[in-house]
Order: sequence, then C-alpha cells, then structure tokens
Amino acid sequence: MSVPAPVLIWCPFPDAQSAKAAARALVEASLAACANILPAMESVYAWQGAVHEGAEVGVLFKTNADLRERCIERLRGLHPYEEPAILGWECPLSLPATMAWLGALKG
Repeated sequence: MSVPAPVLIWCPFPDAQSAKAAARALVEASLAACANILPAMESVYAWQGAVHEGAEVGVLFKTNADLRERCIERLRGLHPYEEPAILGWECPLSLPATMAWLGALKG
C-alpha cells in the first residue's frame, strides 16, 4: 500500500504568538505532523498597490497530499491576516521513514 506524498506548507505570520497558536492547532488536529516556527524575519512585499516592509515569523508545516487542502483551509481560518500567503508543494523525494510518519496522518 502506498502512502500519500509528503507536503510542505509555508506561511508567514505577524508574530510568534499567532504562529505558535496556528501550529499547535494544526498538529493537535492531526492535519500536520510538525510545524517549524522560524524566528523573526524581515519581509518586503507588494500589497494593494504599495510596497511594505515589516517583521514576520515564518512557519513550515509538514503534512501529506491527502490532507493538503484541509490543512490549508484550516490554516486560512486560523490566520490573523485577511489574506494570508499560504504556499504548499509536494516533496516526492523523502526518506521512507519521513514518508511513513507524514503518511500516517489522518486528520
């Protein structure tokens, strides 16, 4: 029996508190097996016709292809931004143990 492909989901947050709350909610709901919260980073971005700068906290969520859409939708609902930047991609080149760990998620 094959397991679903590993998926990474990247999303920036305005602060560590909101990043950690979303990470905990997704892991507790078994929609992600892990969330790596990266320290403060500086972002320069175009939004609504202007260039902005600000501090953000990045999170990399680990899940699988079967849960990708549910994980993204839940993340969108938890996120404090009106329109969060959420990017997801499959990672077919993974170690077997990593594939089994992420494939065991049932959401």
